[in-house]
Amino acid sequence: LYFSAQEGILMFYHIKDLKYEIKICADISQPISSLIFSPDYTSLLLVTDQGTVYSYKPAHSGEAVKLLDTSSSCFLAADFLTPGNNYCVSVTISGEVQVWSLEDGTFLSNLSLGIEVHV
Repeated sequence: LYFSAQEGILMFYHIKDLKYEIKICADISQPISSLIFSPDYTSLLLVTDQGTVYSYKPAHSGEAVKLLDTSSSCFLAADFLTPGNNYCVSVTISGEVQVWSLEDGTFLSNLSLGIEVHV
């Protein structure tokens, strides 16, 4: 079970039989608003309230890598664009839907919905 603390710490809660272990995986120092697993469960997107998206690969147990920072665009949410784990889609309050590369955070495409969006 992966969860985040209010301070921006990603934790792993491993339960086996009647025993458990808590492991700190990453500290991004920003409150995490959502955790989204890729369709094949190899990557985890960490989305912050400030509009920053990080990638964490549980099998590699490394640090979370900052993919993109959309803090200037009133960012609402992000998710994997399937099939695969190569792209991320985000949406802003102003109705901008954006596609990003998860390899290096490169902006790829934009679509304006023409309406304000609420979650």
